[in-house]
Amino acid sequence: MSPAAATPPGATPPAPSARRTPRLLSWALDYAYVAGLQARSVFGGALRRRPDPTLLATGDGPPVLLLPGVYETWTFLLPVARRLNALGHPVWTVPALGLNRLPVADSARLALDVLAERDLTDVVLVAHSKGGLIGKRMMVQEAEPRRIRGLVAVNTPFGGSRYASYLVGRTLRAFAPGNVDLLDLSAQADANERITSVYAEFDPHIPEQSVLAGATNIELPLAGHFRPLAHPLLVDTVVEAVRRTSAAPPD
Repeated sequence: MSPAAATPPGATPPAPSARRTPRLLSWALDYAYVAGLQARSVFGGALRRRPDPTLLATGDGPPVLLLPGVYETWTFLLPVARRLNALGHPVWTVPALGLNRLPVADSARLALDVLAERDLTDVVLVAHSKGGLIGKRMMVQEAEPRRIRGLVAVNTPFGGSRYASYLVGRTLRAFAPGNVDLLDLSAQADANERITSVYAEFDPHIPEQSVLAGATNIELPLAGHFRPLAHPLLVDTVVEAVRRTSAAPPD
């Protein structure tokens, strides 16, 4: 889908193409952004200024569950969460994920436990990066299909990332294209029609981009893996995808 076609009605007009920003600069800006988020997460907690997720779990609209990426907390998705909650969606998190270092299948079980404990139904999963893999695994594993309506994933390595093979530690190497678990998840294609994959035109962490066969794929004229999470165009696009997913008839 082209960037123009991907822009939801009433959304912020598309930003200039990511190709106009030098790619090395995009890398630097992306890492500066994520460093700031991590600092706020650590020091905000120490100063008791970290956002309270329970304040977002109110509203009469379809519920949303946030699934952050690896080494991330739910606050990385705060711009989207606040907008969705303002529109009436109760927004939930998975505290047991911590910094999201567990294998995808284990993380999916923890997230499914939240849905069961809260007795949430018709939930829309909103995810970033690894969170999108967790969300798809939840859809594959779920014992009660009524619980999950669909998934909106941002910059998710559905096909892996070629860079992961060169990284240290199993946590990050799990995203290598040849990883057995990733290949198994990719083969579970039946869930793809309930997934919207939103991704930046240039993602320094996922050069293959986040196209998922059979899903609704939306490329945005943005650059970065983390920094787009706060961009008005991406927030508008995710909100519209959640609305569309919530309105779709259940399977």
